[in-house]
Amino acid sequence: MSRQVEQIKKFEEDTITQAYFEKLKVLISKKSIFAQQIGLLDVAIYLKDMFEEAGAEVILDDSYAAPFVMATFSSPVPDAKTLIFYNHYDTVPADEDQPWTAKPFEVSVRDGYIYGRGVDDDKGHITARLSAVQKYLENHPFLPVNIVFIMEGAEESASVDLDKYLKKYQSHLAAADLLVWEQGSRNSLGQLEIAGGNKGIVTFDVFVKSADLDIHSSYGGVIDSASWYLMAALQSLRDGNGRILVDGIYEQVEEPNEREIALVEEFALASSQSLTDVYGLTLPTLVTERSAFLKRLFFEPSITIEGFSTGYLGQGVKTILPAQASAKMEVRLVPGLDPYDVLDKIRKHLARHGFDKVEVTFTLGEKSYRSDMSAPAIVNVIELAKRLTPEGVAVLPTSPGTGPMHTVFQALGVPIAGFGLGNANSRDHAGDENISIADYYSHIELVEELIASYE
Repeated sequence: MSRQVEQIKKFEEDTITQAYFEKLKVLISKKSIFAQQIGLLDVAIYLKDMFEEAGAEVILDDSYAAPFVMATFSSPVPDAKTLIFYNHYDTVPADEDQPWTAKPFEVSVRDGYIYGRGVDDDKGHITARLSAVQKYLENHPFLPVNIVFIMEGAEESASVDLDKYLKKYQSHLAAADLLVWEQGSRNSLGQLEIAGGNKGIVTFDVFVKSADLDIHSSYGGVIDSASWYLMAALQSLRDGNGRILVDGIYEQVEEPNEREIALVEEFALASSQSLTDVYGLTLPTLVTERSAFLKRLFFEPSITIEGFSTGYLGQGVKTILPAQASAKMEVRLVPGLDPYDVLDKIRKHLARHGFDKVEVTFTLGEKSYRSDMSAPAIVNVIELAKRLTPEGVAVLPTSPGTGPMHTVFQALGVPIAGFGLGNANSRDHAGDENISIADYYSHIELVEELIASYE
């Protein structure tokens, strides 16, 4: 019997797992989208009720923009250590621009996979981890470790106000042995990835107004347009190979240590060819040689145009010089870089290069965090995962994605390890977001073993 078939059978026959799978269906059905201010309090209340029913002491704090839920399962063991699970209950939208095979806010199960918005990012992790707690308690009279779930509702919008909640409850959360991050996935080889960091980010809008109104394009030889001006300004920020041209940024980058480089060299699977295959690239990647590719992806900042808008894009022709142009931008950050400082350097760069008409507006920012994965509590997770994962384990000091790890670590000073139930094609933020039933149950088993390791 294959691992997938065996795990699916366990999933179907496990009464606790099935009970919380039904609750996951309800969670998915309840939209909770910070960007659209939909359903946050409703889902926070549902989580509060669910964890109280499971025996936790729960605090629901709605002091700030998104309610914060903290659920504590206390151990009677003297001097018991504390294990924290960080999760978020907000999701990105699932609007009509994304193709879904079934309704995104209804769980559907097909061919061994579970589909729905938030099933991987991140609601499925909440119910899987709670299932593990309940499964342990089914066979033991008490927990050997204090377990605290912290669940925020603004992760998809740069974790607005999370720092305030963490400061408020710092005494309850600091000095924990380990914090298990929101999610993680298996790579394309089926190996379970365990990561200890993520990149930071600063996003910003740029805008140019070159005239009071659009101008007839017959003046194109003598009048500049907002379009050309903004394109030239943005082009000045990056060279043809993707390296940022803003002074002072690379000098502040915290270089990776030997262990961090070695982990990426050993376990990272991303390559120029893999990205070409996955995304059907028609342009070459900016870096091809493997070591340089991995260094750029994991340890260096990057600048990106998220979207560019100007002029007339309707049917036919409209011969104008656009009076306005705008773009949405981002810089992915690594340790050593501060979002506000990077944006200040970009403003100064634009002014120094003659692009003082570009208005730059900050939208959100998060710092970066990276770990060499050598903390004893993280090593314990790695060893447990190796025993339970026949396909193997891939240990990474960071991921190329972004999240509030720096915010959490700065507030709590707790070792952080990210691992979860996703797969290489979970399609987070896209249509048909999914997880494997086998991976869902395997995550429950690993978390249960993690709890037992504190006996």
